[in-house]
Amino acid sequence: MGHSSTASAAGDAAISAQAATAVQAATAAHPRTPRRPRRTPRLLVAAAVAALAAAGLAAPTAASAATATPQEVSRGVTIPAFYDPPAELPSANGALVRSEPLPLALSLPGLTGPLPGTATRLMYKSTDTDGQPVAVTGAYIQPTVPWTGGGARPLVAFASGTMGQGDQCAPSLALQNPLTITGQTVSVGYDDLSVYRLLAEGVAVVVTDYVGLGTTDRLHTYVNRVDEGHALLDAARAALSLPDTDLTSASRIALYGYSQGGGASASAAELQSSYAPELNVVGAYAGAPPANLRTVITGIDGSALAGALGWSINGLVQTYPQLKSVLEQDMNSAGQSALNDLSTMCTGDAILGYGFRSSSSWTSDGRTLSQIVDASPEIQAVLAEQRIGTIRPAVPVRIATGTEDDIVVHSQARQLAADWCAKGADVDYVPVVLPNLGDKLLTNHLAPMIADQTAAIGWITDRLSGKPAASTCASLPLEP
Repeated sequence: MGHSSTASAAGDAAISAQAATAVQAATAAHPRTPRRPRRTPRLLVAAAVAALAAAGLAAPTAASAATATPQEVSRGVTIPAFYDPPAELPSANGALVRSEPLPLALSLPGLTGPLPGTATRLMYKSTDTDGQPVAVTGAYIQPTVPWTGGGARPLVAFASGTMGQGDQCAPSLALQNPLTITGQTVSVGYDDLSVYRLLAEGVAVVVTDYVGLGTTDRLHTYVNRVDEGHALLDAARAALSLPDTDLTSASRIALYGYSQGGGASASAAELQSSYAPELNVVGAYAGAPPANLRTVITGIDGSALAGALGWSINGLVQTYPQLKSVLEQDMNSAGQSALNDLSTMCTGDAILGYGFRSSSSWTSDGRTLSQIVDASPEIQAVLAEQRIGTIRPAVPVRIATGTEDDIVVHSQARQLAADWCAKGADVDYVPVVLPNLGDKLLTNHLAPMIADQTAAIGWITDRLSGKPAASTCASLPLEP
């Protein structure tokens, strides 16, 4: 398929009809599986846009309301038709499906072009956990400033931290609208700063939206290691195939992510040698990676981000349908309602709506999700399959984790470093030592991201400059 940014009205209608048919078929097979709201007719789309304009708020996709084809509206945000996958996808992983210019919200005029750069919205083909083709969206940003580190301009494949499960939460949309508030949703592009700092170094950046985040054909498979690792590596492939960039096959590539993104980066580092061996990956930064989901469940439960448990359940049930009956027998009506509600929420919505909830309020007998997992061999088997740390990465990896992180629990991130070191990997383990900033508030999780960001970007640019990495595996037993 070509790289055209528009399609005929008939083509769009066919795509939308086929996407709607796929959603209806999935719903019929799994009637209680959380799904996205029905697409809203054009008249209601226009009404929603008018209401946002009257309130003086940004309408992220107001222009799309003028299209003839009804589009998905997720919590008051119209999802552009660009995010509707076609009925058929290219065969090659990373192949471009379509692209179009992406206006960056934060952009300044420069002598040689806009600062920090010129952005392109992408849709590309990837492969999911089941080995099936899947459309993934994202964004590529060509920096205006030159790369001075030697060699061809390098590329960072960037994996965002937790954004939510609604399509309006997609990182590529956050680059266009860093703050989206509709009265029904709150989405903040908090990772935009990291992206812009990399661009300021002259590094090109491609951001993945992950499987199902943005694209309107399925739910986002939150913290699914294979889906996320593949989506990140295929984003790099897609970026290299774009026309009118100065990337080449010799461009060094690094992986970067924190929290959910740290897990995606860690997974991609494990999978790269088998899934995308042709990519010239030279290093990966994995900040606060959720490597052991069983441990992370305990940290998230009852925290400000307790709603992320719902995103995990929704995504796992979509990938592993056998879990549906196992979980349904233990979920009460409040739990089922929460899962459906959370399926269209962003991080801000989940904090406001489900912050500090205990999962015991969602279960029929008052047990926590951790207790249900421990009693279920089926769920344990799935979580074991999702474990990161079983494959030796072929590239140097920097693992950073806050020693007081009680959300993406510090001990399991340290264990990931130990697991990889035991397999002979080149690991730079960085414990970020800060005081306790408040239990279960997210502060102990987010503060290390800020504290380590400058050093992390420095480590990445050193790898992209061809400098060798130093392993700290020998001193790991002495580190907290």
